[in-house]
Amino acid sequence: MARKRRKTRASWDGNDTDTLALAFLSMRDSRKMKAFLRDLLTESEIIEFGNRFYAARAIAGSTHYAAIEEATGLSSRTIARVKKWYKYGKGGYRLAIARWKKER
Repeated sequence: MARKRRKTRASWDGNDTDTLALAFLSMRDSRKMKAFLRDLLTESEIIEFGNRFYAARAIAGSTHYAAIEEATGLSSRTIARVKKWYKYGKGGYRLAIARWKKER
């Protein structure tokens, strides 16, 4: 019997992303979260996301693009995209940075 293929959603905001967000929230410490991330993503994707979060923190601290590029290897285009979402997104970067600072 052939398996039914799931339709790809045009929107990032749906049941699957709700479920994923709840899975993230269920991780209770960084060790468990890192284990989940490693099973979910490739090593290079994890590094990329870490670099993007570094870029957002650096942008929040008014660090120049060139210094962010040098520290992360991200392209200026990616840094510009992070800056755009930091400034005009849904507030996720700002909230994550504020909570990260509080937890340190």
